[in-house]
Amino acid sequence: MRIILLGAPGAGKGTVAKLLTKLDGSVQISTGDILRGAVKAGTPLGKKAQRYIDRGDLVPDSVIIGIMEKRLHDLDIRKGFLLDGFPRTIPQAEALDALLKKRNIILDLVANLDVPRAVILDRLTTRRTCSNPACQEIYNVKSNPPAPDGSCRKCGCPVTQRADETVDAITKRYNIYNEKTAPLINYYEKKGILLTIQDTSTEGVAKAIQKGIMVKSRQDRSQTP
Repeated sequence: MRIILLGAPGAGKGTVAKLLTKLDGSVQISTGDILRGAVKAGTPLGKKAQRYIDRGDLVPDSVIIGIMEKRLHDLDIRKGFLLDGFPRTIPQAEALDALLKKRNIILDLVANLDVPRAVILDRLTTRRTCSNPACQEIYNVKSNPPAPDGSCRKCGCPVTQRADETVDAITKRYNIYNEKTAPLINYYEKKGILLTIQDTSTEGVAKAIQKGIMVKSRQDRSQTP
């Protein structure tokens, strides 16, 4: 599958992506994970992006698009990919269109995860992330806590609360999403590849996406001369 996951911060894009990758070998491409890994490693890209991430602001398009262009040349995307956190603006979407056209890649679906703000706030303020850049396993202190000593159950590294997951930072990110990213819903709806999903369970969202891809595939075949 080749899909884009849209949704406000905390809508569950990353969790859904991880579940979907197990189904057909598609890879999750999260610009957020790539950037946070670079920040942790102290790379030039990480230092450049850190001031934006810590404030809950969007990293400039030039940085993000450069990352995505490089990533789409990796061999592991041949089985499919799920874009998590990209595109976030209309210019990014237009740049992605150009990148995909250059690579002769056609998207199967754009899934819009429509989750209430109250649910998002609860999810993010209770979320914790493994500090290991090579792991970055995600936990929730209520539903999926880390080990009792606060370490990652997967790799043993400390689990922390990200700087952009405080109430103030989340509110700012949510407002930025509504201003800059929500317009993508209309952008992809006009292209006829948007599926809006209001189910808040990971399994429900995954099933809706699978069904949406099958429906679109049948529609495409029926329109083929």
